[in-house]
Amino acid sequence: MQGYFNGMYYNFSQTQLLLAAFVFVLVIVIAVAGYVEHRRTKTLALRNRFGSEYDRAVLKNGSRGEAESKLADRETRVETLEIRDLGATERERFMTEWYTVQARFVDHPKASVTEADDLISALLEARGYPQVSFEQRAADLSVSYPRVMENYRVAHAIAVRLGQVEATTEQLRTAMIQYRAIFDELVQPQTPAEHKSAA
Repeated sequence: MQGYFNGMYYNFSQTQLLLAAFVFVLVIVIAVAGYVEHRRTKTLALRNRFGSEYDRAVLKNGSRGEAESKLADRETRVETLEIRDLGATERERFMTEWYTVQARFVDHPKASVTEADDLISALLEARGYPQVSFEQRAADLSVSYPRVMENYRVAHAIAVRLGQVEATTEQLRTAMIQYRAIFDELVQPQTPAEHKSAA
């Protein structure tokens, strides 16, 4: 094949054209494989980071790409918040309040679950999480504490349901156990690695 391009005359053999086409296809295949690997790595990192919150986001948003975008937005939002560890005095105060709430459970299970929900909200506020809707707070919290988010969601659902539907003693006990799990996570200082992964 012959051709004139940019003031120069070219003469390509069929072998050269086939080789050029092969190289072109190979470059495209490598680029696509690189993109697919990048997406897979990103998905795996977000799935590992957010756990069940990743699956919840996919179900809520209808697609993996949209869910991953929303999870990335959560991370960006939390980076702007001034989240801090509790001081020693604050930690002791919250632990004392928790023990009081927990001790009341035997005699007043419904009130204790409501108090536990309020105590978690106060603890989050003391740590720097803003006063927002439960869903936004849960989304913010999922960035640093994904392992206990399902506990928090279930316990909160029981706490807010108390005024509408009678919860069983077993459900109230489950709520207290789950509040305890999130309380234990929140009251502990984060390690530098946890701070870095939260940022």
